[in-house]
Amino acid sequence: MEGGIIEMLAMSLPTIIMAIVAYYFINIHIKSVNNQNKFEVLSQRKKDGLQIKLQALERMVLFCDRVNPIKLLVRIKPLDTTVEGYLQLLLKSIEQEFEHNSVQQIYISEECWKVIITAKSAIINKLKQVASTSKDAQELREKMMITYQTSVPPTDTAISFIKSEVNKII
Repeated sequence: MEGGIIEMLAMSLPTIIMAIVAYYFINIHIKSVNNQNKFEVLSQRKKDGLQIKLQALERMVLFCDRVNPIKLLVRIKPLDTTVEGYLQLLLKSIEQEFEHNSVQQIYISEECWKVIITAKSAIINKLKQVASTSKDAQELREKMMITYQTSVPPTDTAISFIKSEVNKII
């Protein structure tokens, strides 16, 4: 009887060892597959996040282009001859463009957002400054055109900064 039990154990031992080794390798394989799946999910999230960031930066370039003083003055003609009316029309257009794109700040860097805000503020301040010395809407347009034909608009600076942000990302 004892010989039978020992003989059964001797025959079962390789099977038990094989089962333990198989369990160990299957466990390693499952962990590897799980890690690979996690990596793929993270890669996809990163790719999706990159696309969202790039789209946000594209939208902010479009914003800067639309509020570029020269392009703004060409696109928006005065409704009447008063400086106040034209100034309000221009400021309203800038604010509407800004409000339409303000959510993009979630996806861009703090520094980039500050550059865009600074460009917007500089344009508004310059419009107000020039408006205070203009006698009518046409003079306001002419003075602004002359000002930004001889100097770089703040929006161009902001666009350059945005481009450098894109280059960092890509």
